[in-house]
Amino acid sequence: MTTDIEIARAATLRTMPEIAAKLDLPEVALIPYGRDKAKIDAAFISALEGRENGKLILVTAISPTPAGEGKTTTTVGLGDGLQRIGKRAAICIREASLGPNFGMKGGAAGGGRAQIVPMESMNLHFTGDFHAIGAAHNLLAAMIDNHLYWGNDLGIDERRVVWRRVVDMNDRALRDIVVSLGGVSNGFPRQTGFDITVASEVMACLCLSRDLEELEERLGRMVVAYRRDRSPITCADIGAQGAMVVLLKDALQPNLVQSLEATPAFVHGGPFANIAHGCNSVIATQTALKLADYVVTEAGFGADLGAEKFFDIKCRKAGLKPDAAVIVATVRALKMNGGVAKADLAEENVAAVDAGCANLARHIANTRRFGVPVVVAINHFTTDTEDEIDAIRAAAEAQGVEAVLCTHWADGGAGAEALARKVAELTEAPSEFAPLYPDEMGLFEKIETIARTIYHAGEVIADRKVLDQLREWETAGYRDLPVCMAKTQYSFSSDPTLIGAPTGHALPIREVRLAAGAGFVVAICGEIMTMPGLPRHPAAEKIGLDNEGRIEGLF
Repeated sequence: MTTDIEIARAATLRTMPEIAAKLDLPEVALIPYGRDKAKIDAAFISALEGRENGKLILVTAISPTPAGEGKTTTTVGLGDGLQRIGKRAAICIREASLGPNFGMKGGAAGGGRAQIVPMESMNLHFTGDFHAIGAAHNLLAAMIDNHLYWGNDLGIDERRVVWRRVVDMNDRALRDIVVSLGGVSNGFPRQTGFDITVASEVMACLCLSRDLEELEERLGRMVVAYRRDRSPITCADIGAQGAMVVLLKDALQPNLVQSLEATPAFVHGGPFANIAHGCNSVIATQTALKLADYVVTEAGFGADLGAEKFFDIKCRKAGLKPDAAVIVATVRALKMNGGVAKADLAEENVAAVDAGCANLARHIANTRRFGVPVVVAINHFTTDTEDEIDAIRAAAEAQGVEAVLCTHWADGGAGAEALARKVAELTEAPSEFAPLYPDEMGLFEKIETIARTIYHAGEVIADRKVLDQLREWETAGYRDLPVCMAKTQYSFSSDPTLIGAPTGHALPIREVRLAAGAGFVVAICGEIMTMPGLPRHPAAEKIGLDNEGRIEGLF
């Protein structure tokens, strides 16, 4: 079988001015990064203010399984499908993190005939945005330790430095470390740790900022430590935000590339949805909406994580009103949610599909709760049978929505034309979008609302320390912030093995973190880690260069 990388490598790419011309984007607005990618000049983006927005379509999915759902592939296929039926379309997705690329998830450029290209570049260093984010984040960390070394004029309690370091790699050995060992000249030893770059608050600040001025403001108000009286120390107190913005100046400009069918694609930002807010940048989405009539974006993992955060964080903060949502499902993944082992997925099992459709139904109901019309995209595999596909259609119909069979992996945009027509139809009605909870609701009440309404939990468990911390933040003026749930992507619960559509489970809140610059509170549930680890046999073992110097083994 031809691999994704072979398909991408065989493609004939259009020049970036040709891609830009599809959106009436002048060549002068492009900042070239080689022959096949470009950034959009910030001055041109500012000049777009006042233009009417196009239609915004969110692609989300059922709970992920090892069988695969194909959310990014469907996002790309739908963008290509809209272009094929004569719509001016653009795609907006996140950049890929090196951690999962070399771990187990693989790339983030789609697959088959529905890919973003250049696939190899996008899945590796791309335009260097993640490196800039990591450098800015770690500059602040270095300046905090430097402040402690040179006398600690701010009175930082060394036990309460909450700003950790980051690296864009899965490395469990860095989760908990001690720094500044080796004597007086190396500073004051203290316990800290690393998160993966995509969990960095700097990443969130960049992805939620509209311009450099807002980015500097957000960075400045990030809380990095506390004094002994529990009063906060911010990035602005350390004096790092100006230098950080210098490092991030180019990274804030959205990246423009293309699909295999030359649909313009904005690829920018990359917070994970299980440990961060899971959406591409606001500036990329808003730029695309000013230039295209239809913008297809995605949110990470299942709708309980990515879509909820897209609606309650990104749309709330950016004033966006999505016009439709697509929930991606596969026969294979639904059979796994119905209890079938991965090794047995090729065998027809309509009963397992029926059982797994409880998961699909939950995601449909949750998404419609936000006032957004929904369509189900059945991402087709060759082993699917008609009876299994009919079972999904019937389950969707029982929820009052249509399920459309899509073959974009094999056929590109032609395989998503029916989905594109349905999406265009759904967007004709005015958006009735509304977030799940109001700003003024208390922080713990917001956590409970998500847990009970979206996860169908029976209770939320939090110890006195967590509750007291939330109350302190409310008193300090952070009550109006939304919450960002850090939770396993594999289940509606905090237990990754509890698949399907569980109800009545307990959701334990292990820790809460204030992201004052990004503008949300992170609630860490169960055993979820903000620094992932590599599997027993990471994908990196099979990645290398062939005799002609070409990359092989990349998904």
